[in-house]
Order: sequence, then structure tokens, then C-alpha cells
Amino acid sequence: MSLTDRVLAHASALIARPSVTPDDQGCQQWLTARLQALGFHCESMRIEDVDNLWAVRGDQGPLLVFAGHTDVVPSGPEAAWQSPPFAPQVRDGLLYGRGAADMKGSIAAFLVALEEFLAEQPQPSGRIGLLITSDEEGPALHGTRAVIERLQQRGEQIDWCLVGEPSSSARVGDVIKHGRRGSLSARLTVYGVQGHVAYPQLADNPIHRIAPALAALAAEVWDHGNDAFPPTTFQVSNLHGGTGATNVIPGDCVADINFRFSTVVTAAQLQHRTEALIAPWLDDYQLDWTLSGEPFLTAQGALVEAAQQAVHQITGRWPQLSTSGGTSDGRFIAPTGAQVVELGPVNATIHKVDECTSVAELGQLAAIYHALLANLLDA
Repeated sequence: MSLTDRVLAHASALIARPSVTPDDQGCQQWLTARLQALGFHCESMRIEDVDNLWAVRGDQGPLLVFAGHTDVVPSGPEAAWQSPPFAPQVRDGLLYGRGAADMKGSIAAFLVALEEFLAEQPQPSGRIGLLITSDEEGPALHGTRAVIERLQQRGEQIDWCLVGEPSSSARVGDVIKHGRRGSLSARLTVYGVQGHVAYPQLADNPIHRIAPALAALAAEVWDHGNDAFPPTTFQVSNLHGGTGATNVIPGDCVADINFRFSTVVTAAQLQHRTEALIAPWLDDYQLDWTLSGEPFLTAQGALVEAAQQAVHQITGRWPQLSTSGGTSDGRFIAPTGAQVVELGPVNATIHKVDECTSVAELGQLAAIYHALLANLLDA
């Protein structure tokens, strides 16, 4: 079988398992059997209801880790799909199925790249690892975050990490993510006094109170970004108020807000400024913060250069470095001191009905991963 055919076969085998977060559906067992045949020591870490796999080959030299997830988001209405979401199908050169791009295609490419590289270089100059979770699309509490904590407790240090998230925009390898913005969320609950809309003097409408506070937050210029990051953004994602009746002033109102922020500002600074901005408008309220991840940036160095070279070697193009998009599990790995990049398929259809990825580009992706391995670990 050609390299592309092998990636397609592996990806199809994984897509056929309906591994909606956090139910791995045996994907990691399937992967473990193939990694063990390549000489990896595989450790299953089930934490709460989440399956995780930590696999390492070699015992000396720098550690290069491929990180990813076997879990996928729900398919949505199956009738809306042209073919069943968990029955992989190739049409017009595209592989369709939930997880094809996000990110079972990348895991299949990891595996084929390892097979190719280790056949050529059975004694590489460093160690190779895989960190695979089934909780990336969910709360992300008992997946990569928890595994990294365990690895740190026993002194395991990752030097380089490639996350196989779908980073590409139009063609595979056109974008490499070398950092990500931080994500800070809060739930703002404003309390008022419930009453009849005809007697507002006897009530206190929390919706009226929260409106100017949210307007002040939306109008604020939080920063101007820097060379690597765009300016910090503020968004209201949910707003809840009212009893459902048209003649009742509600007793409370709840807004869910989110900041995507750069290295220019800290989470603590955003919290302080938020509280200062809403103080003139609100007195009886509660603000509950959740920090999903700090921003990180991997500077030009061994990993970034090896990844750029690998893309150029296979595609003839030089990739763009970017920090755009949402968060990934890289946010849990970068704080350990590891260099982290994200490089994977085109992201145009991720989480959508009829998610798909180019079969030919999956083959290219495996070739890029193979070249990266050679660039970093050729003896």
C-alpha cells in the first residue's frame, strides 16, 4: 500500500469508532497495538471517565511528542449528512466522517510517519512520544492537563511537541500555529428585585442595570496586540434574564462573557479592569471567573524551524506562522517549558455536518510529519 492509502486506512478505522467525548470507543487500544509493534512502551491513564494514552520509545536524548485526541464532537442530525458520520466514505478525493479533520486524520498520519521513519532510522538521536486524550473536545479537566501533571510529578520533560490540530487554512501546511491566545471566561450575575412591569417603582430591573455595564466592556480597547498576537477581544456569549412572562420584571440577569487575550495583558489585569469598568453601573452582583488557558508563544527555534523546513520539503511552500483561532491542548503543554507547534489538516469543515479532509493531503501530512522526525531526530 502507498503511504496515502495507509493513512486513509488508519483514519477510516478510527472514524468508524463513534468516540464522542469522552467515550474513546477503543480508539486508543487500536493505536496502542500498533505503537507496541513499533517498540513503544504504552501506558494507559484512565482519569475519572477519560481515557488517555502516554507512549514513549527510547530512553535517552530530547523528547519529541505528537499530541492529539481521539474524541470528537457530536455529529448533529445524522439525516443532514450525505453519508453516516461514523461510516467513513471517500467521495471526489475527500474522506468524509466525523473526526476526519479534527483530528483522527492527524493521528493516522502520526502513525504512518512513525512507521516510515523508524523503518529507516530504528535508533533515532532522541526519544519519541505520543500523548493522546479523549477529553479535548469536552471539559479538558482529566485529559492532557491531568496527564501533564502526572508527567511533571515524575520528572518527565517534553522538549518538543507537535499538536495535530487542524491548523491549515486552504492547503495542508499553509499555516503553522506557534502560539495561541489565552481564554478567560466569567459569569456575571446581576441581582435586582422582581415585580410587575406596571409598577417599576416597586421593583429593580437587573437587565436595565447590566446593559450599560456590558456596553462599557464592549467599548473598551483592552490592548493593541503585538507582532505575534492580535488585540484582545471581548464577547458576550450568553445572556439570560426574565421569567418567560411578558409582565414580570425579573429578579436577576446572567451574562456569560469571554476574553481571548495575548501576551500583552495578563488574566489578572483583565479581571481587575473588568471589575473597575462595571463598578459605576452595578452594586449587587456576582462575578465568577474561569481561566481556560494562558496565552503561549513558541519563538523561532529548533521545532519551529524543523516544522517549516518539513512543510517546504514536501509541499514546496513556506508556511505562515500564526497564533489565530481558539485554544488547544497545547495550552497545557507549553507552560512546562516545551516548544509547541500545531500542524494538521485544513480546518474548513471541522465540527460541521459532512466534515471531510483531502485524502491526498492526508498523505502529504504524513510525509510532513516524517520529514519533521528526520529533521529533529536523524542520528
